[in-house]
Amino acid sequence: MRRGRQAMVAWRTGGGRGHCPSQLAALLSACALLTASEGSLADEPGVSLRPIQPAAAGRAERIDPFSESRLSADERERLYDEVARDAREFERQGAQLRRLSLLLRPAVVHIDARKTGRRGRTATEDEEEAGSGVITRLAGQTVVITNRHVIHRAEIDNITIRLDDGREIRPARVWTDADTDIGVMLLEEPGLPTARLSPRDGVQIGDMVLAIGSPFGLAHSVTLGIVSAKGRRDLDLGEGGIRFQNFIQTDAAINPGNSGGPLVNLRGEVVGLNTCIASNSGGNEGIGFAIPISMVMFVSRQLVEQGTVSRAYLGVALDKSFSLEMAHRLGMVRPVGARVTGITPGSPAESIGLQPNDVILEFGGEPIDDDDHLVSLVSMTPTDQRVRLRVFRNGQPLSLEVMVASRDLFEKE
Repeated sequence: MRRGRQAMVAWRTGGGRGHCPSQLAALLSACALLTASEGSLADEPGVSLRPIQPAAAGRAERIDPFSESRLSADERERLYDEVARDAREFERQGAQLRRLSLLLRPAVVHIDARKTGRRGRTATEDEEEAGSGVITRLAGQTVVITNRHVIHRAEIDNITIRLDDGREIRPARVWTDADTDIGVMLLEEPGLPTARLSPRDGVQIGDMVLAIGSPFGLAHSVTLGIVSAKGRRDLDLGEGGIRFQNFIQTDAAINPGNSGGPLVNLRGEVVGLNTCIASNSGGNEGIGFAIPISMVMFVSRQLVEQGTVSRAYLGVALDKSFSLEMAHRLGMVRPVGARVTGITPGSPAESIGLQPNDVILEFGGEPIDDDDHLVSLVSMTPTDQRVRLRVFRNGQPLSLEVMVASRDLFEKE
């Protein structure tokens, strides 16, 4: 009777209070059919009916569309093992950098220099300058090498050298060279740790280097980078610029206060002296410059041994704008080397017959890039030394040999 009752309930809810005879007849006929149907069903086996249970909230199956790309627990463990294996290679490199820092930091000093600047005829005002320096042995002496601009115009008693262990000492003597911006200070403190200077300019573009110094007064900071270029010359360094230039360019972070600190290779050897930066903001923008170690040693050694720097002199005027057109007129494919435009009377150049429009291709066996390169090489040549030249003249190369003279004989201050 379950189906009969449901049909009647549906009917009643769908109709009104009155019933017509035809409707009543139809109803009686439907009841008769249901009764007969129930009788026939009674002869069949019973069917167990169970109510449908509603689904539990939150238990519906959810699909992660990225499940195939996610790592399983086993895969994560395997990757951890691989990462640890590969990290050991980087850790070995990191250990080398830590050893270099441990080795070199004690040989790098922070420098404070108090300078007196004049205003008008009587008024004066003190100026504070901070920089860095590196302790090394040179000509049998213990010295600090730094930039001249860090200590220039400061009296010895106004220069303070702060060591890695916190001690503060003063130099016993100071020498400087304005043409290269190199300064040297003699130390008499015994037992100071020293850094090794590279025996030659062996650093190459792409080599990793460390810059150590006191950027913004933060003493003994270490930064890492590479040598991004070499032979940077003719830089505009403002008033009182450096006359003889041959800079190493690096992207190791160099900031104000790094001046005079060492640029170091991965062998722990000083390959340059950090000097200046190219920057629109005044801070590091990835372009710093260091004086190469060959120039540092050439100047510093003479300052300690002689108190002054003696440089060679050739006696030629050079074309600073050697163009492609001029090179073609001289029979050259491209403008390489240093084109001579004039000869100083009585100079070594005159003595060997150099002429205007000669192009100097090599000096002492080193190929010449341009006029500034030749000037730099001559400036680092000892006086009274015989040097071989290779010259391009009238479409032909020729070899000459010259005895260079002292620049002091021809350039009077």
